[in-house]
Amino acid sequence: MRNLIVAAAIATLLLAGCAKRPVFYPNEHYKAVGEATAQHESEECVALADDADLGSNEALEAGKKTAGGAAVGGATGAVAGAITGRPGTGAAVGAATGAMAGFFAWIFGSSDPDPVYVRYVDQCLADRGYQTIGWK
Repeated sequence: MRNLIVAAAIATLLLAGCAKRPVFYPNEHYKAVGEATAQHESEECVALADDADLGSNEALEAGKKTAGGAAVGGATGAVAGAITGRPGTGAAVGAATGAMAGFFAWIFGSSDPDPVYVRYVDQCLADRGYQTIGWK
């Protein structure tokens, strides 16, 4: 079980590094301040968007996917366990597996940032003189 938790934590950290970020159009302001300053200001705008209450509840969505996966996995595991004579063990293993599957489905399914979040960051950058041409 400990190995499963460690693997999930590592996967989460790796995926967090893959988050999409704004792509800048090289306007005069961008050219004047340079890429390093633009990236720093981009991170500031992302932090402001993270702190803003934009109506998206990521924790709730993650919980729903995880709980749904646990319910389906638990039921499936109980049936499989009943066939093998160990319904309790089957249900426990199925629930844990389903929960992890639901959690990872949420992680992989949420690669595109919320449109309101994107607009918030883009507007923050525009207020600072930048133009964005998309996110990747």
